Amino acid sequence: MRVHGLILAGGQGSRLGGVRKAELRLGGVPLIARVAARLGAGLARPLLIATGPAATAYAQGVGIADDPAGPAGPLAGLLAGLRHLADMARNEDVLVTVAVDTPFLPVDYVARLTAALAAGAPAAFAQWGPSPYPTNAAWRIGMLRRLAKAVQRADTAPGPRRLLEEAGAAAVDWSDSAARDPFANLNTLADLVALSRRDRGGAE
Repeated sequence: MRVHGLILAGGQGSRLGGVRKAELRLGGVPLIARVAARLGAGLARPLLIATGPAATAYAQGVGIADDPAGPAGPLAGLLAGLRHLADMARNEDVLVTVAVDTPFLPVDYVARLTAALAAGAPAAFAQWGPSPYPTNAAWRIGMLRRLAKAVQRADTAPGPRRLLEEAGAAAVDWSDSAARDPFANLNTLADLVALSRRDRGGAE
């Protein structure tokens, strides 16, 4: 079983003045570089980066653009990754996804999600206490391929949370090992300020 990594980096940062989230810096380091580093070793190479409607080059991996005829949002990135892996991934392989605006991604992220799959779950997603993070997940490629076909037949494309529910995904809760939410993400200027303080070791 090979584990492929996909960073969902297609967000246009509309609530941040149109700045691409991947290129925002926290502690002087772009979010794309922080997240790529925290994914760690053990993943099949190259690392995949879903860049949204436009193809964008990043040093951390291979950028892949959305299908213009497909759905938008995180689902578009997920399907772009699956399309890229069409000829190189087997059904028993795993695709691990993570949102690019997750600068405090835990170092055991891949290990814990894939352990849930090894224990029998068809898919798994990250959670911290009551807060689920459906864009931060691990999928068996075979399961994801079946869901993708269903999405193509649907009148309205479901979001990642709905897909995880349909897959019978397991929640992997990090509140047992992390005092602060390791999946806190960045959507607004207030989030940027809070996460910058956290990065410096200050109060949020």
